[in-house]
Amino acid sequence: QFFVFCHGLLQLSQLLVSGYLKSSISTIERRYGLSSQTSGLLASFNEVGNTLLIVFISYFGSRVHRPRFIGCGAILVSLAGFLMSLPHFITGPYKYDQSVASMFSNTTDLCEPRVPASQGNFSDAGCTPHAARENHEVLLVMFIAQALLGIGGVPIQPFGISYIDDFASERNSPLYLGILFSVTVIGPGVAFMLGSAMLRFYVDIDKVARDGVQLTNKDPRWVGAWWLGFLIAASLVAVSAVPYFFFPREMPKEVGEFPLFLSDFPLVLLRNLRHPVYLLVVLAQVNLSAMVAGLATFMGKFLERQFSLTASLANMIIGAVNIPGAMVGIVVGGAILKRFQMSLRQCSAMCVLGMFLCLLVAFPLLFLGCPTQKVAGVTYSESSEFGHHALECNRQCNCPEKAYNPICGSNAIEYISPCSAGCRVVNINADNSVLNYTNCSCISENGLAGFAKPGTCGTGCSHLFLPFVVLSCLAGILASTSHTPSFMLILRSIQPEDKSFAVGIQFMLLRVLAWMPGPVLYGSAIDTTCILWEKKCDRKAACRYYDNNLFRQRYLGLQFFFEVGAF
Repeated sequence: QFFVFCHGLLQLSQLLVSGYLKSSISTIERRYGLSSQTSGLLASFNEVGNTLLIVFISYFGSRVHRPRFIGCGAILVSLAGFLMSLPHFITGPYKYDQSVASMFSNTTDLCEPRVPASQGNFSDAGCTPHAARENHEVLLVMFIAQALLGIGGVPIQPFGISYIDDFASERNSPLYLGILFSVTVIGPGVAFMLGSAMLRFYVDIDKVARDGVQLTNKDPRWVGAWWLGFLIAASLVAVSAVPYFFFPREMPKEVGEFPLFLSDFPLVLLRNLRHPVYLLVVLAQVNLSAMVAGLATFMGKFLERQFSLTASLANMIIGAVNIPGAMVGIVVGGAILKRFQMSLRQCSAMCVLGMFLCLLVAFPLLFLGCPTQKVAGVTYSESSEFGHHALECNRQCNCPEKAYNPICGSNAIEYISPCSAGCRVVNINADNSVLNYTNCSCISENGLAGFAKPGTCGTGCSHLFLPFVVLSCLAGILASTSHTPSFMLILRSIQPEDKSFAVGIQFMLLRVLAWMPGPVLYGSAIDTTCILWEKKCDRKAACRYYDNNLFRQRYLGLQFFFEVGAF
């Protein structure tokens, strides 16, 4: 029982490390200027190390000191967690464009006709060879950490489960494995809640004084303390690893064990892959897993952009609504199975029904959303004769090309920076934050120069937020009811001695076909809907503005496509 407790704790903290990255992905994109394709690759990169080893590890499972192996794996995972937060400590403080001269920079992004020289100091300030190299180092460190995380995670689940199954009595084994299984489902929920808590703190909480920061967490330039969660999760893993070095190796050998040798490997593989039920169920699960992979990685970002939520609130919704919804679905599916003692045909009918209802509920989601807010020179121009940035009204302002400090005019149009709105005056609150911008030549209200508030205007989509969350939660519940019956289909339709191997192959196929390419595919699809890229050293960095309708159609459309595939 103590082993089960330790293993539950370890699996939870391991999932915290891998799940926490997904909760802070939009923040890391913003901090280091990554495209969604890159961040999707990063998010799925831990599967690479994992997949290469998992088959052999499950194959040689009974021949090694399992608890010690689990302990070593856990130490690798913990190391990976600490490595993930390292970029924060090797790079300088986060820089963003400011209207108020501060300790960081004496440049401002107000409209200043007098100084044509101010052109240079913004645009290429961060473009030294050092800055470019620093960015490569950050990515390298994170990819190495993700690979380590995958490798360290390999022994944890298979060895832990087989160890428990070997030692627990027949009666208690299902209970123990059920406990572990529920932990693996709760884990990501806890990770998103942790993300929600950490992203409320400013990223450089350890480097700058609180009063030196002029951003609130509602600001589109806000970057939360993404690295803090990695430190917490990695420390938890390190603590959970300790007991494993003290568990014994010895165990009474079960009788009637089927001896597996490497020479049988291709034979068993082919025998399983030729099995039509096995193959079809695994393909359905591949579709569902690809959907979940995209959902988990970019749902937060989607909610942030579509409904103008803070990163913290978006994580809160996913951790407190969507993931528990999926849990409910899994439990309900299992309960129905147990209650009605279903045959294989009934199991498959239940999967099909669940997916059909899921499709019905998920279809309306494609239409629940709003277009991108009006952004001058990006999604909106008052008249067609002026080009991309050169608005007449801010011609004399010498605006830096790269400035990004969105403000919302009193005319309900968003401007990329106070300069592009022609604002010449900034008013400051007592706590050093911006109150508003006045004397803006581009914002005219009945002939007078208007004013603007800091921050984005938002999409005006808040009335659709509740129906969206309810429907997406329902769709999740319905899709996940097919989880347990589909597993039963696999376990009951193959030869008993192939069972553990078939499940191993199944997980490997899910990784290779869904968990790895899924986030990259979603990230690439999201990148195609960007309408204004941040430029860093003449390369595309993070996306400033998406075409929200396209974003929604492609992101949810991809999801719907996979749901149809599973159905």
